[in-house]
Amino acid sequence: MKNFLVTLLIIITLSSCSEYQKALKSEDVSLKFAKGTELYEAGKYNKANRLFEQIVPQYRGKPQAEKLMYMHANCFYMMKDYYLSSYRFEQFETAYPKSEKAEEALFLSAKSYYELSPIYSKEQKETHEALEKLQLFINKYPESQYISQVNEMVKELDYKLEKKQFEIAKQYNLITDYESSIKSFDNFLLQFPGTSFREEAMFYRLDAAYKLAINSSERKKEARVNNALAFYNSFKKSYPNSTHLSDVDEMSAELQTLSQQYNTKS
Repeated sequence: MKNFLVTLLIIITLSSCSEYQKALKSEDVSLKFAKGTELYEAGKYNKANRLFEQIVPQYRGKPQAEKLMYMHANCFYMMKDYYLSSYRFEQFETAYPKSEKAEEALFLSAKSYYELSPIYSKEQKETHEALEKLQLFINKYPESQYISQVNEMVKELDYKLEKKQFEIAKQYNLITDYESSIKSFDNFLLQFPGTSFREEAMFYRLDAAYKLAINSSERKKEARVNNALAFYNSFKKSYPNSTHLSDVDEMSAELQTLSQQYNTKS
């Protein structure tokens, strides 16, 4: 019985492959459409898409074109070819704006770029493009069933951009380029006023300003000491219970001593 079932399975598999190869080589577009749809519904997206790619041009303007274009785009998505799925879904939504699948298509077009977004340490071109596409979706379908998912994706992508900029600014501090660090943290705090990294950014900005001040030449030291003290006052006002408090108070004490020396000289 077991051998019979194995043999039957082999026969069915060979028959299926034979039918697929026949459809692939056929000039009959309706056969390709039918076999492609069958494979698509069975989750065999790679094979289905090979057939769809052969017939998309012939179906333009025909009643079946809407279904075909959606399946074609979704095959790319299910195969994780997100560049093409985004492009094809966008094409579909443009071609069939009144389709019941139009909203979903634009959502999946944007989500495709979300899937392409790399880890924060890499170049973020796709992240910016994903945010643009997600915003376009929000503008077009503000009451969509997908809005909660879209908002979560936007939040995640924004966080990724924030973390990248924060780490760049922090890196300047680590390599002792304190002027660049201060400038980068200033820009970061302006660009992301509500960031979850605000406390850390203000601490590292103060740390950079403190180290720049105490290591400066006498000609530049007084102005830099005053600048660092201004950052200290801003940090202490914003985060009076910070875990960094002992560190920043130590910095302040040294800066205050230097400041008093300059006041005495004057």
